[in-house]
Amino acid sequence: MTIVNPNEHDGTRVPPKPPKDDGNIRKFDTGATRDTSANKLDYEAFLDPCVLKRYAEYLNANRLQTDGSLRDGDNWQKGIPLTVYMKSKYRHFMDTWLLHRGRHSQVGTDIETSLCAELFNTMGYLHEVLKAKRAD
Repeated sequence: MTIVNPNEHDGTRVPPKPPKDDGNIRKFDTGATRDTSANKLDYEAFLDPCVLKRYAEYLNANRLQTDGSLRDGDNWQKGIPLTVYMKSKYRHFMDTWLLHRGRHSQVGTDIETSLCAELFNTMGYLHEVLKAKRAD
């Protein structure tokens, strides 16, 4: 886990410790062998395909720009300033909070769209933090 100092805009980073394999071997009935899954990232358990699908639908629906052109799906990876992500994240968080409290959102959105927008800004911010870390 990378720890970012919130008091510094460039983010003071503490590098994560890599996971260690436990050194054991699994042997299957077929005779095939593999090391164990101990200390390995379990994406299948950590992520929900329904959530990722809904997020991808949100991203796809927002590819159309106001001038009528269609942006590439990975356009955001070209770089968006952290301040833009943060300001947008807070606006969408406010919508989520209002909807959670049974109120109307500020922009007339539904809870799924609001949560996806928060996720976009969170992932975009994290992308920029990790990209800066790779550049170090």
